[in-house]
Amino acid sequence: MGSTEPLSEIAHDFSPMMIIYKDGTIERLVGNDIVPPSFDPKTNVDSRDVLYLPENTLSARLYIPKNTKDQNQKLLLVVYFHGGGFCVHTAFSSTYNNYLNNLVSEANIIAVSVDYRRAPKNPVPCAHDDSWTAIKWVASHVDGDGPEDWLNHYADFQRVFFAGDSSGANIAHHMGVRHCQEILDDWDCFNSSILLGQGSYS
Repeated sequence: MGSTEPLSEIAHDFSPMMIIYKDGTIERLVGNDIVPPSFDPKTNVDSRDVLYLPENTLSARLYIPKNTKDQNQKLLLVVYFHGGGFCVHTAFSSTYNNYLNNLVSEANIIAVSVDYRRAPKNPVPCAHDDSWTAIKWVASHVDGDGPEDWLNHYADFQRVFFAGDSSGANIAHHMGVRHCQEILDDWDCFNSSILLGQGSYS
């Protein structure tokens, strides 16, 4: 008879969010469904993923109302940080993909939804450091010569919001505080025009 390896013993049970086993395995119980970027016919919003930190393969998902691309129009920009207690969900989870599609459609804005490394493998402040890198990547588009055309052509950098829910609201707050401490060289208008939003989408 063949033998089967015994299951690793549970070290910490944080159900219904996640379980951590003594061998270091992390089993996330929610937020594991990944939705690819696409045009959403229900909201008329288009999305695509872009790398903002290639060395850590970290991406952000950009959202834009499709009719905007047919007009020479600048839109308010929201930089969004997903929730999940720093441990679960990603910027590409169906929960956040659906929410950002609806937000962008209803508010007629452009959005950047930031993905970041998650605890416990990457403990806080990794999420904040990654998010700050994403903010600097967004700021590189202020003069219209950044790597992402949607931001160059359609983002209004005089109207910028940081927003998030749960741990993402914490990140949004800290990004505003960090900006006050480290003024971005590429974003001169940032000091006077940035607006900080935080809260829950529920």
